[in-house]
Amino acid sequence: MTHPVSDAALRHLQTVVDLPAVPSDQYEVQEMLGRGGMGTVYRARDRELDRLVAIKVLGFHVTTADQGERLIREARILARLEHPGIVPVHDVGVTADGRPYYVMKLVNGRNLDEYARDGLPLGAALQVFERLCDAVAFAHAHEVIHRDLKPGNIMVGAFGEVLVMDWGVAKFAETAEPPGTVLGTPGYMSPEQARGEVAQTDRRSDVFSLGAILGFLLPSAAPAPLLAISRKAAAADPADRYQTVAALAEDLSRFRAAQAVIAYPENLFDRARRVAWKYRVPLALVLAYVFMRMVLLLVRG
Repeated sequence: MTHPVSDAALRHLQTVVDLPAVPSDQYEVQEMLGRGGMGTVYRARDRELDRLVAIKVLGFHVTTADQGERLIREARILARLEHPGIVPVHDVGVTADGRPYYVMKLVNGRNLDEYARDGLPLGAALQVFERLCDAVAFAHAHEVIHRDLKPGNIMVGAFGEVLVMDWGVAKFAETAEPPGTVLGTPGYMSPEQARGEVAQTDRRSDVFSLGAILGFLLPSAAPAPLLAISRKAAAADPADRYQTVAALAEDLSRFRAAQAVIAYPENLFDRARRVAWKYRVPLALVLAYVFMRMVLLLVRG
């Protein structure tokens, strides 16, 4: 007598079948966390150190040797970038069926698009963005360009840590690639990337993506200087953008310190308003003092 298999049981069986056979007694693969264009990420337990890790494995659907090499290159790039905002790599290897994989820190948190879905207070949004800029600037200092910065590739951890994820299309700054290759995500990739101009894709292409991310984070009623910073970073012509992530971050720091920013030419009213905001506490004390003096004069009169 046969018994029908429930949908839940079928899903469980499919999950078990899909788990990669990592040829190591050190890792116990538990479940799939997500699937991208190049690889699939699984949660696993590191038996030796008794900790949870993430394992990224080349997908079954990927059949070209170039994609396998790209996954290993991603692991090597991450291994070079030891920074709090970049996920560390622990190990690399090949599955029993010949697919490359690497083991990395398991990040608990939410993607930036989900984290900011209901809007963020301006201070919190700028704090996240500054941490993001710090990680990208570090990568650039080590000759690495991400090329696919977007909210979906930014993770915000449970304790406010900001991590740049998915370096699968990253490249070393001086590495040559075939022209016409379009890499990135519409809405966040630079115009030169969208045109497939690989030779013109450099650090400023990541600056463009950061400008688009800043625009995504800012509330609709953001101060004009902040909107100008976002627009300058995401200018269509690379020559009109901030030439480095550090320059972008410095302009943002000037805004937070109530100083004039490069991206926003001030008129007299703008300058007066900015100075008044910068010195709002002493001005408030002076006004309170003047008000009290006037009250006392009126009372005595």
